[in-house]
Amino acid sequence: MKEIYINEIARTLSVKPWQVENCEQLLADGCTVPFISRYRKERTGGLSDIEVSQVKHWADVYSEMEKRKETILATIGEQGKLTDELKKAIDSCIVSSELEDLYLPYRPKRKTRATVAKAKGLEPLAEAIFSGKCNDPVQEAGKFVRGEVKDTDEALQGARDIIAERLSESAPIRENLRGIYRSRRVVSKLTKAGENAPEAAKYRSYFKFSQPLATIPSHNLLAILRARDEGYLSVEIDADGEKCGNKIYYDYCQQQGYPRRESGLQLREAVDDAWKRLLDPSISGEVLREAKQRADEESVRVFGENLRQLLLDAPVGPRRVMAIDPGFRTGCKLVCLDEQGNLMYHTVIYPHPPAAKKIEAITTVSDLVEKYSIEVIAIGNGTAGRETEDFIKKVGLPKEVKIFSVSEDGASVYSASEVGREEFPTEDVTVRGAVSIGRRLMDPLSELVKIDPKSLGIGQYQHDVDQGLLKETLDGVVENCVNAVGVNLNTASPWLLQYVSGIGPALSRSIVQYRAAKGAFGSRDELLSVPRLGEKAFQQCAGFLRIPGASNPLDNSAVHPESYHIVRKMAGDLGVGPEQLVGNEALCKQIDPKKYVEGDFGLPTVNDIIKELIKPGRDPREQAREFAFADDIRDIEDLVVGMELPGIVTNLTAFGAFVDIGIHENGLIHASQMGVKGLAVPSKVLKLHQQIMVQVVSVDLERNRIGLKLIK
Repeated sequence: MKEIYINEIARTLSVKPWQVENCEQLLADGCTVPFISRYRKERTGGLSDIEVSQVKHWADVYSEMEKRKETILATIGEQGKLTDELKKAIDSCIVSSELEDLYLPYRPKRKTRATVAKAKGLEPLAEAIFSGKCNDPVQEAGKFVRGEVKDTDEALQGARDIIAERLSESAPIRENLRGIYRSRRVVSKLTKAGENAPEAAKYRSYFKFSQPLATIPSHNLLAILRARDEGYLSVEIDADGEKCGNKIYYDYCQQQGYPRRESGLQLREAVDDAWKRLLDPSISGEVLREAKQRADEESVRVFGENLRQLLLDAPVGPRRVMAIDPGFRTGCKLVCLDEQGNLMYHTVIYPHPPAAKKIEAITTVSDLVEKYSIEVIAIGNGTAGRETEDFIKKVGLPKEVKIFSVSEDGASVYSASEVGREEFPTEDVTVRGAVSIGRRLMDPLSELVKIDPKSLGIGQYQHDVDQGLLKETLDGVVENCVNAVGVNLNTASPWLLQYVSGIGPALSRSIVQYRAAKGAFGSRDELLSVPRLGEKAFQQCAGFLRIPGASNPLDNSAVHPESYHIVRKMAGDLGVGPEQLVGNEALCKQIDPKKYVEGDFGLPTVNDIIKELIKPGRDPREQAREFAFADDIRDIEDLVVGMELPGIVTNLTAFGAFVDIGIHENGLIHASQMGVKGLAVPSKVLKLHQQIMVQVVSVDLERNRIGLKLIK
């Protein structure tokens, strides 16, 4: 990668150029983000997985820019117009808009007013006026009245068209105008179509809206742009035409000198036309796209952070689970799962009206809890969720059986997906959905990797943002979370294994097929026997795979096989075997890390090894905790301003946090109601699925909106 790109990435991320250069080289060598951030800290100066992901993103961006430069240079070269100065300017570009400005005068054009005028031979007249050398433009225009040019007015109009296009393609003029537009306000107004569309009511806050483009929150901008695309709003930047025209003319005069009066009049006309017809639509569109890109990045960042928190949500672990997908008319779908999430039994109970077979349902639940040694019960939080939870609590189950409310977001998507059909080809969607709810309680990460993140109800305008950026970010979050937790090689599904560093979909299938044919893996080294899994893939994945009960206890830790020799040396120096060192905090504290620094294994790696030896294979996630909503709150009509209630955070956005308080509508804690001076960043105050206490500050029955304030 070129030095200019390395320096710019370093500046953007506030890191050293050598960190970026080494990181980019590792990526180019085929190393993954989790592997680099975990096992190559010496090379990157300890860049986090997020920072490595950002280096990867910008490296890809500049790689595409370099390809674009090659195309541009080749095109200009074919025209015979590539000067050394222009080539140097193009080579040094790091901003896409600047690169395109340089290319604009040379870009092949379709038919324009200027190209038509040039075809009529009016370019010399335009040049004479533009250069300021023309004392009498009308008299000069008379020399061009011939052929397709009928009179001097047509000749002057053609010359002005050429000048207008030339001005609109000037890189300095375009950049100066961008500066003006970026400092202006974005304005939205209701359109005629919006006046006649009831659907437009959801955008009522933007029917007469104005805010500086530099400070408009991402969710506001994305909302008005969506409404514009739907035809309900008109959106523009309130640039001052007279100010912009004066700026264009002043910039011209600075470069060319002040023209004579008659030429100046022609130039002013060309300037006004250039701004109104060419520059205003172009620059306005560019600056709005820039703002949308920033809004996309912010929205995707929030989505990614929400997904990270959701994937790392607290599991209950390998327990026997009864999972219930609640319903009224169609009944409650009930499944029993073993410790590995395998389906043991399923049925339907009808504890609610209209069927109301309550006694039968109580008997069924009690018998199944005893028969399958159920330890926890997972109840979906959708329709009839609260009522089903109340029913289960009255069944009279053993005290050790814990009850959890589980988000249903994504369960229905999984139940109808190819993954769901592959796992349970003979079961219908209702059974698959209930299984997903149960497995999600056992291990959210393992289950949620099977579901499109956009179906999990945690995004903000996810269908409006750059889909490529969204996919890149969310895939990176899933990969980083899976590898941060680690994966049991002998029980993981192919859908989980494919996110392990260096594996991917094809190798994950090969591993599962090998496991089915040969039995459980006894060591990490056995991975090299899996078809198509070579040394490079082994290097990338081995440290993130766990083998509980392996003969070598390091195979159930995050210590990479390439570092096993260091552990053996540590153990030997202490007069014990490696197996005695693993998990022995007292022994590990006797180790002097500096003694084991060698070659590529620096102090950061050695310290990581010691930490892992103390708590091998430790799951970084918390344990799931039970939660109960307020018993007397069932509907929005039950709410009273000032009431204090328990709730669970269901979504974090740039403007606030949505909270489930046990009724059909989520409440909103606006950023200003988070107990922090000024506007808080919600994701820095709260976490997804965090259990909190809130106070009701407003209830809008007409629009089903609930305003909340964070208490604790």
